[in-house]
Amino acid sequence: MTSLAQVLTPLDPNSSLPLYQQLQRAIREAIEKRVLSPDDALPAERQIAIELSVSRITVRKAIEGLVEEGLLVRRQGSGNFVSARIEKNFAKLTSFSEDMRARGRRPHSVWLKKLEGTVSPEESLALGLSPGTPVYRFHRIRYADDSPMSAEYATIIASCLPSLSSVDTSIYEALEKAGNRPVRALQRLRALLLTGEQAKLLNAREGDAGLLVERLGFLRDGRAVEFSQSYYRSDTYDFVAELSAP
Repeated sequence: MTSLAQVLTPLDPNSSLPLYQQLQRAIREAIEKRVLSPDDALPAERQIAIELSVSRITVRKAIEGLVEEGLLVRRQGSGNFVSARIEKNFAKLTSFSEDMRARGRRPHSVWLKKLEGTVSPEESLALGLSPGTPVYRFHRIRYADDSPMSAEYATIIASCLPSLSSVDTSIYEALEKAGNRPVRALQRLRALLLTGEQAKLLNAREGDAGLLVERLGFLRDGRAVEFSQSYYRSDTYDFVAELSAP
């Protein structure tokens, strides 16, 4: 097992940032840079404390935070591991690419279609648009490294982008450049069984358990800009949300 002291950014006891947060940041960076890969085991907490010359309380607090983020997973009787499953925080409005990079995975997409058109009745109702309003549609498969994670079907109001071709790899990056990136969204999660077409796109079997996430994204002025439907294999993705009492 590799010594963490050899692969992590050194901790600075004189920094204003608490040691446990420094350790979290160092482990997070190691995951992002693939120094630590999915399913890699971390040394025991006591060993980490000795190697880094910090207290076990510091190590435990750092790891607990990364477990809550979904970057690490605890396995009873085995220790702490870099998570191989993807956890998506429902409370954070981030793009797929941002989520994957934060977990040390390489995001990329295979475009199925890029289309110009006008709103369908479903889109018109969801986006609050009049019939005939121009929209752009983007259909693609989203990958983490070489594994297909989702089949995404997104509709964007055409007036929020310069052109259909302005979207290269990231819809959100193109919207941000145009000053129209969503600042809030409503998301709905539903369990389903994958159809034959969906299963083929996701390297699954027809009838396998899947998840459908519908997202409606809004601009700061309250206008809807994005309506998307993303289909996921349920064995690769977890959706989490933090709840608090009123």
